Amino acid sequence: MYKSIGTIYKDQVLPKREALFSIKNAHATPKVEKVIINARVKQGGNASEEKVLDTLSKITGQKGIATKARLSISNFKIREGMTVGAKVTLRGKRAIDFLDRLTNVTLPRVRDFNGLSAKAFDGKGNYTIGLNEHNAFPETAADDVAQLHGVEVTIVTTAKDDKDGLTLLKELGFPFKKDNQK
Repeated sequence: MYKSIGTIYKDQVLPKREALFSIKNAHATPKVEKVIINARVKQGGNASEEKVLDTLSKITGQKGIATKARLSISNFKIREGMTVGAKVTLRGKRAIDFLDRLTNVTLPRVRDFNGLSAKAFDGKGNYTIGLNEHNAFPETAADDVAQLHGVEVTIVTTAKDDKDGLTLLKELGFPFKKDNQK
């Protein structure tokens, strides 16, 4: 029987961690706080900006916001105030539903996927997944795609360190590589 990430957390992860670490308050256990989805806009004007925002809204079910450059970088032909990307922040049930679709539908559709690397933690228990092509998400139709762009998914947890974050995500069913795989 299929269980969602939210059900797995409530039924299995939470009681196990409370017993293992003798935590009296359920709010002290690490959990997923939010999920941030970023995409970069190709330098092609407003049309590509709208396409990226539309793609993110299809993937997440929530309208994204455009991110603007804070500094001018002449080597990349970026000026201050130019739109360089788009992002969406998901919290609560939407974040859990998105992670459920990510682990069970999207990641298996990624070409040459052998598991997630355990080295992509930031030192504070947050994890970032980079996908080279956004068409791995089933919400984006393959014939609708004129230009492929990458998507970055950051999972922000309340874990204190990488070890706790890795344990939490493994218990939630994220497909990490085995230690001996490179």
